[in-house]
Amino acid sequence: MTRVAPPPDTPDASPNAVETFAALLTDPGQRLLDQLRSITPAEELSAATRLRRDHPPELVAAALGQARLRQRAAAKFGADAALMYFTPDGVEQATRTEVADRRAARLAGAGSGSARVADLCCGVGGDAIALARAGARVLAVDRSPLTCAVARANAAALGLADRIEVREAAVEDIDVRGFDAAFVDPARRGGRGRVFDPEGYSPPLSWATALAARLPRAALKIAPGVPHEAIPPTAEAEWVSHRGEVKEAVLWFGADTAPGTRRATVLPGGHSLTGSPDPAPTGAPGRYLYEPDGAVIRAGLVGTVAETLEARLLDPSIAYLTCDRPTPTPYATGYEITDVLPFHLKRLRALVRERDIGTLTVKKRGSPLTPEELLRRVKPRGRATATVFLTRVADAPSMLIGHPL
Repeated sequence: MTRVAPPPDTPDASPNAVETFAALLTDPGQRLLDQLRSITPAEELSAATRLRRDHPPELVAAALGQARLRQRAAAKFGADAALMYFTPDGVEQATRTEVADRRAARLAGAGSGSARVADLCCGVGGDAIALARAGARVLAVDRSPLTCAVARANAAALGLADRIEVREAAVEDIDVRGFDAAFVDPARRGGRGRVFDPEGYSPPLSWATALAARLPRAALKIAPGVPHEAIPPTAEAEWVSHRGEVKEAVLWFGADTAPGTRRATVLPGGHSLTGSPDPAPTGAPGRYLYEPDGAVIRAGLVGTVAETLEARLLDPSIAYLTCDRPTPTPYATGYEITDVLPFHLKRLRALVRERDIGTLTVKKRGSPLTPEELLRRVKPRGRATATVFLTRVADAPSMLIGHPL
């Protein structure tokens, strides 16, 4: 059997991963990272060949991997990414800075003065950094030696080593007595991929809930698609989106929470909506269509937004709202609708050609046709722009054409 070598940006694939990572923190490692700061994928092979003449191959591979990971992490960490260290899983699972900062501000207010916060399952330290910058003194815990080494290096690189203690341990063994708050970000992937049952998390939801009962305040990160019936009645559940994309769901326990509440938070802007999961009415298409934010949909608050907009659903099972007059809201994106037609590709193709539409944005809910397939078959080639919604109206396949408000 042929053994396939792991790619160079997976430092934890090697049994000597911690030692290799430690070499990056030495002067030669730092000089290598500086040289590779702006490297492009096309330059990697020639750079590796050149650098291996004067440096150990393992160190060159680790530096190239870190350079690649830093470039990927910039989307989440901004300018900090150029100073930080990562693992592939760390980049993938880390919280975007704007989201982590908002959560940290709420958790760090748990104590008088400087709160003590336990960051359990800390990963590469992104949340610990946000907590420390919010004024907390942080104990960051993870069972992986490499992850702990990376988190420790990140705290030092960003000047926060005096506020963040990194400890290699099983989170179940940590004594949280004396802490003002805890943040738990359990592993939600197993050997077969994503884990959807909260009791299958590591550690499980029941363990985190018991931990929360012993603290003034706690927050538990869960999958945004968690069934509402799996949420403990003692928790306030919050879904958070950033620029229209749902990033996380968090269960809040303890002080300043409202058990049983469902909340949708929209970033940037920090708009936060609570309400009841009452269904919205259904009715005929009006002049305007509103697409609720993903956090609103996940939180089950489409009915609350509908009430604000004096809107109704196009179809009882699809989260598109329609109304007769526009109302500004941060919780939904509005469109003015010009056409409501039964779904028919030939009719849509003729309409696109007739109106000289060359940029057609396709949105769909309740339609089997993919946007890519529709664009391939419609072939827009004009100068105008439009948005088409593929959906159902009163259970009939339909297409609505319009423009963003």
